[in-house]
Amino acid sequence: MEERKTEVDLISEKPEQTGLLKYMLEKGITQFHVVKHGEEYLKEHRFSELKLKDKWQLQAGADYYVRPYSSVMIAFHLPKQLQHIRIATSHTDFPMLKLKPSADMEKGGYHMLNIETYGGLLMKTWFDRPLGLAGKVVVKGSDAFHPEVRLYDSEKPVAIIPSLAPHLKRGDSETKLDPQKELIPVFGLWKKDEPHSFLDEVAEMLQIDKADILDYDLYLYNCDSCQMIGDSGVFTSPRIDNVSSVSAILESLVRTGNKWKEEKGKGTEAALADEKISEADGSDMNLDIGVFFDNEEIGSLSKQGADSGLLRMITERILKDSGEIRTIQELLPEIFLIFLDVAHGTHPNYQEKSDPVNRVLLGNGVVLKSSASQRYVTDSEAAAVIQVLCEDEGIPFQRTVNKTGMPGGTTLGPIVSSYLPVKAVDMGMPVLAMHSACEMAHLSDYESMKRLLIAFWLK
Repeated sequence: MEERKTEVDLISEKPEQTGLLKYMLEKGITQFHVVKHGEEYLKEHRFSELKLKDKWQLQAGADYYVRPYSSVMIAFHLPKQLQHIRIATSHTDFPMLKLKPSADMEKGGYHMLNIETYGGLLMKTWFDRPLGLAGKVVVKGSDAFHPEVRLYDSEKPVAIIPSLAPHLKRGDSETKLDPQKELIPVFGLWKKDEPHSFLDEVAEMLQIDKADILDYDLYLYNCDSCQMIGDSGVFTSPRIDNVSSVSAILESLVRTGNKWKEEKGKGTEAALADEKISEADGSDMNLDIGVFFDNEEIGSLSKQGADSGLLRMITERILKDSGEIRTIQELLPEIFLIFLDVAHGTHPNYQEKSDPVNRVLLGNGVVLKSSASQRYVTDSEAAAVIQVLCEDEGIPFQRTVNKTGMPGGTTLGPIVSSYLPVKAVDMGMPVLAMHSACEMAHLSDYESMKRLLIAFWLK
């Protein structure tokens, strides 16, 4: 009997083919790797790299990307005649365990790694998981001001945080976890007579001298893979928040960029797959920009975060170097932003934590977020735009607001809107177990999100 393929089997493990989600979820193990693999995907689809230090020679109808920092990327399609600007943003980071400087430590005869928490991770879910080590390593370069940056991945589990057995908890009162005590991972056994550092293994794998390592940004990541749960389309994976949004923006940009439009004319399979998304007309008038920020999980206040003004600076440069005579201020009425981040699904075991009317179910479509306190930037005019796009294209979508009295989280929307005041919405695919070491989502919601972005870029 022929084995029946599930939906997840149809998501390619190679980024140059039809799907990107599973590939990015499993390969995007740090924010640096998310950008690395995203950059490779764009290059394979004829996006040209730009450097901030160079003079940009932009050609109408072409596709470009720029990587200001190793964890940030901005990609765009330059139209033949600019009338509108469509921007979609997401973030490349997610909650992790970050190694401290001089991270080797001994506890009870074990070789441990001294960590600090990055972002609001659900700490209890990190116990008893196979943990890999990845990030960037900075080594000596040509001179003091030009060190060399190397990406590192252990490519296998190297650490684990063992739980305390329930037998040994008897009589203990339930208290909040102390991460400095309880979240320290075991790296191996401490060898008194053989001094050893985790950097020995890093240096060996990178084929460098350990003495040349100046610093690092290294994180422990969950090695669990993306898995289907039953046959309903539900799947579980680390890093759904927010690698799924990055992947959707990349796929939709490629599908609406220069190569896709050429393929559409030839009737190729990649283009025909999106024929259900209709164009308003045959013109090319939208400057489509995909933005991938870092540090959202810790507030975005960094040079590579959404609170840096980086987006406005790059957008202004695109306009200037493309020969556009209008300023960004003059074009404000023609700009629309979608801030893409995952949304809380209504938890079946904790339904009282959600709004009693505006409930969100996995598998029912992409989610439009709003908040009276403007923790989400969506207003009624911007929401109306999304509603019409979804209705015109038959894209399922849902509305969500926080339970009254429960503030919830915030997103990139209010931050970027403070210096780029244009129509904007906060959206995302719904998940359960947000900020867990493994989260839960539905494949059809990813497809709805991607279809909405394609319509957004083309209209």
